[in-house]
Amino acid sequence: MLYVVATPIGNLEDITYRAVRVLKEAGLIACEDTRHTAHLLEHYGIETPTISYHEFNEAERSAELASRMLAGLVVALVSDAGMPLVSDPGYRLVRAAIENGIPVYAVPGPSASLAALAASGLPTDAFHFGGFLPHTPGRRLKALEALAEEQATLIFYEAPHRILDALDAVEQALGPRPVVVARELTKIHEECLRGTAAEIRAQLAGRESVKGEITLLVGKATEPRPDDTPVEEAVAALERGGAPRMDAIKQVARRRGLSKREVYDLLLEARK
Repeated sequence: MLYVVATPIGNLEDITYRAVRVLKEAGLIACEDTRHTAHLLEHYGIETPTISYHEFNEAERSAELASRMLAGLVVALVSDAGMPLVSDPGYRLVRAAIENGIPVYAVPGPSASLAALAASGLPTDAFHFGGFLPHTPGRRLKALEALAEEQATLIFYEAPHRILDALDAVEQALGPRPVVVARELTKIHEECLRGTAAEIRAQLAGRESVKGEITLLVGKATEPRPDDTPVEEAVAALERGGAPRMDAIKQVARRRGLSKREVYDLLLEARK
């Protein structure tokens, strides 16, 4: 059988009794990084052998582990931190197990996305987890713009060297919404920065460097405020402020709950 086991995201005390038992009783532990997992296993006196399972070998390793589970081996899958498969390798192994009729059991536990959401102060009734934002500026902006009307708190993981660019994109695509940057959750230097994307960016930009694991949360879309200003005047005002024409059209559309096409058609009609 296959156990998908959540492990601590920082503080080694954040592990369940069940997780420790399963890791001790399993025949093999599949790890994203065996050296990283070794610290956890040593801390709890777990002597189960380990094998590497990461994004560069998961296709080959999934077939190998499925074959060994069919022969009776009990495998526990862990990632470096948190719940495996959540922006981490593991999907192919779970699919291989299911396709071969091998039972799969999740052993729940820590998750950076849920821990950040619980401490954020943002609405928790609905949330959208988007994993890591795209690395390139254009794709990152498009990904955020596609979520502009989402009636849910948005949650992303981000690397410290890209967080300033990500906050720029949030400000450009989603405007001055409430934002939370949760950094180093459960660790010694844990912090939650709250404000708009621009405000938090200014705080981080003033530091010598930004380090640690980061979860980025953005408040849900709100109802657009009534605006009687003619569309052409609203677009022109943004252009005078330095916004490119297409960005101005997108902002006006978002604020009024319209599509870009509808705003464009209104501009054409005004010209006529």
